[in-house]
Amino acid sequence: MTKAIKLLTALPPPQRQRLMTLAREVSFPEDARIFEADGTADRFWVIRSGAVSLDQQVNSLQRVTVASLGAGDLLGWSWLFPPYTWDFGAVAFSPVRAYEFDAQAVLGLCEEDPELGMMLVRNVAEVLAHRLEMTRGKLMEQYTLHRRGAL
Repeated sequence: MTKAIKLLTALPPPQRQRLMTLAREVSFPEDARIFEADGTADRFWVIRSGAVSLDQQVNSLQRVTVASLGAGDLLGWSWLFPPYTWDFGAVAFSPVRAYEFDAQAVLGLCEEDPELGMMLVRNVAEVLAHRLEMTRGKLMEQYTLHRRGAL
């Protein structure tokens, strides 16, 4: 299984410092909807404190939590890949403090500093790989429970 990485601490100090020049401190109150699936993905966050739930709308009345994120975790990767729309929704599970990054500004910085760009893409890919493995595990668990008649 892949190891969960923390985006900012995975970057070497010079690249982290360059990226942090674009950071803006933001906060979200508990239960605030941060973004909706299919919305425009034009930013991302690194959570400083609190918890965020990623969810998927399964029907008009029900959302399913697909992941929980906490301090140091990357919130949002859809800004990096066309069509630049969110795949999931996100809600603050508790009060959240985060660094917010404008996607266009970060992409511009990556153009100026290809080494930073490569490290950022590689680290986001590692985050995605880890979350995919976690989701696969949850699906297998749900399938097993369903087969046993527990659901």
